[in-house]
Amino acid sequence: MAQFNLEDYETVASRITKLYEAFPDARIQTDNLTTAYDRERNTWVVRATIYLSADEQERELPKSTGLAFEIDGSGMANKTSALENCETSAIGRALANMGLSGDQRASREEMTKVQRGVAPSRDWLTEAADLMNTDDLRKLYNEARQAGAGQHVLAQITDYAKTVESQTKSE
Repeated sequence: MAQFNLEDYETVASRITKLYEAFPDARIQTDNLTTAYDRERNTWVVRATIYLSADEQERELPKSTGLAFEIDGSGMANKTSALENCETSAIGRALANMGLSGDQRASREEMTKVQRGVAPSRDWLTEAADLMNTDDLRKLYNEARQAGAGQHVLAQITDYAKTVESQTKSE
């Protein structure tokens, strides 16, 4: 595993402080996008949306968004607070997407997960073979990428999605 220093990464709390210092009227909105399918797999999915003012929020003109997922029980905090961790990660990603991420895009919280190696071992290709639509395959691809799956696995998921897409078009 690659070595890195957690001190080189900002916390999400620090990013939030920067947001409100720069934009005192900013709004952070989070939405739980978790589906029944996700819950069957013990995962949570959250989207965070950043608005710089009440007017932007009212007009639905976000400055940025961010998505995150967490797995129940992976790591100490996710035994009891996976949804809350997911929300924090989504906020951190949304803030990074608008440039409030210091020198590193990932937050300290995200890199702590990497350091602990909390991503469970998953058989990504078996899961891909069970999926019959490209949206689910895209989601699986993103999960595999975030969990550090190898390039060969990501390429095979991509190839499988192309096959499913071409089969769908020919039907």
